[in-house]
Amino acid sequence: MGSIRRSKTKRRTRDLDQVHSDINTPETLRKLQSQPVDEDKPGLGQFYCVECAKYFETDFAQTVHRRGKIHKRRVRMLKEMPITAAEIDAAAGVGVQKYQEYVKKYEESKKGDSEMKE
Repeated sequence: MGSIRRSKTKRRTRDLDQVHSDINTPETLRKLQSQPVDEDKPGLGQFYCVECAKYFETDFAQTVHRRGKIHKRRVRMLKEMPITAAEIDAAAGVGVQKYQEYVKKYEESKKGDSEMKE
């Protein structure tokens, strides 16, 4: 039997677009931050980093993780909007008009949000 490359599923975490949708949905975010006690998860499921989608054994381990380079890099990457299917199609030259309409709606919604804050 030749060498078979195994994917490292032990350290596999959720993709950025999945975490981005979790963070932007208040109900899901609230559920992830206050989970019920679960004996099958590390630390009984009480110490969870939403940005990295990882469980920790203790509060101290989670605190050390939040100060680390990997967590900070992940948070920085989550600040960017994930690539959508419309952007991929527009890059390929398909559905450019639909993408332009999407961008206009997005800019108008951001403009409306900034006016509401003032």
